[in-house]
Amino acid sequence: MNVNDISFPNLNIYLHDVPKGFSVFGFWIALYGVIIAIGMMLGVALAVYDRRSRGLSDEPIWDLALVGIPSGIVGARIYYVIFAWQFYKDDPVQIFNLRQGGLAIYGGVIGAFIAILIYSRVKKQDMLELWDSVALGFLIGQALGRWGNFFNREVFGGYTDNIFAMRLPIDAVRARDISDGLQATIEAGQDFIQVHPTFLYESTWNLALLLILFIYRRHKAFSGEIFFLYIAGYGIGRFWIESIRTDQLYITGTTVPVSMVLAACMTLAGVGLDIYIRHKNSEKRQKDDRAQDIVP
Repeated sequence: MNVNDISFPNLNIYLHDVPKGFSVFGFWIALYGVIIAIGMMLGVALAVYDRRSRGLSDEPIWDLALVGIPSGIVGARIYYVIFAWQFYKDDPVQIFNLRQGGLAIYGGVIGAFIAILIYSRVKKQDMLELWDSVALGFLIGQALGRWGNFFNREVFGGYTDNIFAMRLPIDAVRARDISDGLQATIEAGQDFIQVHPTFLYESTWNLALLLILFIYRRHKAFSGEIFFLYIAGYGIGRFWIESIRTDQLYITGTTVPVSMVLAACMTLAGVGLDIYIRHKNSEKRQKDDRAQDIVP
């Protein structure tokens, strides 16, 4: 394979000279960044649409776009660097090099959550209602953003020969992303790796989850339910996808993938909070009904 080629042999798809970016007036622009930027814009547009379609003001979304997006990017980078410090400790300047990837969605959610928390307190807005719209925006942004990983030749899994198996030239990927297990599958003289396209799995999962939540949003039982279902649904998908990735980030001093732990916690929290609030609301309705029954 040529260094810029990507193929899906079991689908008979062979892509020649897939670029990582392009040059404008001598300035190199990475497709990774372009795709993430487009994903952010689509996320804002979808959140605005959701608010308008439910008769709510879209002004908070525009306000949050100015502070939430930068906060999310900073949070995503800080999270990644913390759990991948071994790759930056000898050359800290690389912390600021986003062209090679290195944004963790969990850090982005944390950064955005802090921004929304502060904004909702200052502006006296319903934070959970805001998150219901933002969660939809996150999903479309994540679904598209994963294709930035495709162009960067990163975020792939171990060896597979399933229908979606993807081949990447060894020289096109970061050496640290080739795990020992994957290395063992490379035959003498072979210039490519054949892997799970986990970016594709997660992108597809996010789109499916977005469709479900978008349809359900008008039937939600309480403010915040879309957000809780988002973190639960995303957690389920991320848990199994993370289990086959070769670029896992580990809890310091252990071999436990931090993203799998967080995915499990997100799922339990999302499901648990949804059940708890539904139960509390049901109790309140029953109490109100009883109170009405005894009114003379």
